[in-house]
Amino acid sequence: MPLLLLLLSFALSASAQAVGPAHGSLVIVGGGLQDPSIWKRFVDLAGGPDAPIVVIPTAGGAKDYGADWEGLEQLRDVGMRNVTLLHTYDRRVADTEAFVEPLRRARGVWFPGGRQWRLADSYLDTKVHDELEKLLARGGVIGGSSAGATIQGDYLARGDTKSNTILMGDHEQGFAFVRGVAIDQHLLRRNRQFDLLEVIRAKPELLGVGIDEDTAIVVQGDAFEVIGNGYVAIYDAKRKIDSGGDFYLLAPGDHFDLAHRRALRGGRALERVVDR
Repeated sequence: MPLLLLLLSFALSASAQAVGPAHGSLVIVGGGLQDPSIWKRFVDLAGGPDAPIVVIPTAGGAKDYGADWEGLEQLRDVGMRNVTLLHTYDRRVADTEAFVEPLRRARGVWFPGGRQWRLADSYLDTKVHDELEKLLARGGVIGGSSAGATIQGDYLARGDTKSNTILMGDHEQGFAFVRGVAIDQHLLRRNRQFDLLEVIRAKPELLGVGIDEDTAIVVQGDAFEVIGNGYVAIYDAKRKIDSGGDFYLLAPGDHFDLAHRRALRGGRALERVVDR
């Protein structure tokens, strides 16, 4: 390939995925996961039931997690046959070659719920974080529910160590697998549909994504699809649906263009979107 075309190809590739992962997939669940189709999507994206999956339950805050942790059996019940548990609260351990070895073999990683600041404390900017990025780069999948959803965003909503009712607290940085985005969970079930407005008004450059229980967004590149049984709310300080609301809802089957902040239903724009 001529040098000019090669450089152009790299430039287009770099610009094409400005928000989501350039490779791999994210399955981001709003909590209360029951729908087997969401589990199936995660397993399929990992490569099937025999694909090596690493489960990181640190957000749950238990004193320790052993081989008898009941969450492992739950994951096996939904079809994962090759599951490894990985956990530490010690950043020094998380930053060692020995600890991250299972991640190098993994095709998928799952983060259960709890408090997202625990994941940030233990793994942000460590070798674990590096290996998660590498897993995506080789086409793997990272999934998570509740706290395991919010940690995948750039801005860490509800990251305060004192209370999960504080939207903007003492931890504000997530893993940023989806850049420029703040993710909230348990949206309608816990009447949180207005909560992300606080974050977006303070940081209008961010896109807010609120996900209801038993609902997920599947992110690939700069787009996501809504799956499951509930709704996803979009909060955008710069653009709005022309009904004038501060947020709008997407239903299962809808798609969203993260790069251009456009909602699609049946391949068409959901409604005319106007700049604020």
